[in-house]
Amino acid sequence: MPSATSAENPKPRELRTVVQAHAADLSRQLQLHIRNSFPPSSEKTIRNFSPSEVAKLLGIHEGYLRQVASEGRGPVPLTVNGRRSYSVQDIHELRKVLDQGSRGSRRYLPHRTGSEHLQVISVMNFKGGSGKTTTTAHLAQYLALRGYRVLAIDLDPQASLTALFGVQPELDVGPNETLYGALRYDDERRPISEIVQASYIPDLHFIPGNLELMEFEHDTPRALLTRKAGDTLFFARIAQALAEVQDLYDVVVIDCPPQLGYLTLSALSAATGVIITVHPQMLDVMSMNQFLIMTGDLLEEIGRAGGSGSFDFMNYLITRFEPGDGPQNQMVAFLRSIFGSAVLNHPMLKSTAVSDAGITNQTLFEVDRQQFNRATYDRAIESVTNVNAEIEALINKAWGRAAT
Repeated sequence: MPSATSAENPKPRELRTVVQAHAADLSRQLQLHIRNSFPPSSEKTIRNFSPSEVAKLLGIHEGYLRQVASEGRGPVPLTVNGRRSYSVQDIHELRKVLDQGSRGSRRYLPHRTGSEHLQVISVMNFKGGSGKTTTTAHLAQYLALRGYRVLAIDLDPQASLTALFGVQPELDVGPNETLYGALRYDDERRPISEIVQASYIPDLHFIPGNLELMEFEHDTPRALLTRKAGDTLFFARIAQALAEVQDLYDVVVIDCPPQLGYLTLSALSAATGVIITVHPQMLDVMSMNQFLIMTGDLLEEIGRAGGSGSFDFMNYLITRFEPGDGPQNQMVAFLRSIFGSAVLNHPMLKSTAVSDAGITNQTLFEVDRQQFNRATYDRAIESVTNVNAEIEALINKAWGRAAT
């Protein structure tokens, strides 16, 4: 029989053992949930779009879209219960049809020319929960639906963006299949073109992430100590990798990790545009202040080492914004008084439609509007569209294009 003393003073457990056991249990249950929700034979798809949505994406009147269909110049819309809709492939084909009569205006296929540099947009924040991944996913999908050739990169070891693309980081992403494979310092480094994957949206490709990305954080200090002449330093390695495929894309969107490590600094050094997401609350703004101070100091050191500090735009995106919240409105006004036009005009509204879609690893472009209260969905998609259109305008301004 155990003594009273041993009962009162149980043997201490190692934290490592408990953490590993919990991780194994959670991983096992998540895999079971994934297999039940997404069988191995299933593939993630995107919903069809209504004629009004398609017309907005193409930048034409809905009447003209009907005319194109009646003339047999484009794909025939699917009709179910009297409702017409178009698939993403239909939208892609419609762009080609309309472009034939646009006399090279690039209105329908807005691919960049040789004189327009690749846009690399790094979405970042020092603090988790700021809507960074949601912003990245919706921006990448929006730009692809608008006709740009887009590469989305998950640089966060937590790999939430990868899950949104329908890829399970633990099950579907093998060794050397993240961007780490194109950044590593040893002989196993591989071309970035071998890592890129197609998605279920035409002209939207992506590079998945998982915990393997942390290897870059571990390898870089050793590489700095053993660096040889001609070796590419850590901060230039993402730009170096993207240079191999730059002719294939118009825009690269990077979901950065919520920490200021070597991966984030490399993404910053490669960026032509930076979007900093910020939740308008005091603790989040204070955290962002620390992020900016440390980033400025580190970029100064990178500049001394030969890194480029040039960029086209850096803007702050207000996320999870509640218009009826007085303190949030005061915080937004405070940020605008400091940063002026660097704060995007349109905030990303807090919405149950966005959070509910995220439960099933979907974006607003993927979920069926019928699953939600229509007013809630319409309000959310309008907010997302306004934000993305504003960023699209920044991209076109950087290219010297007239506003569309």
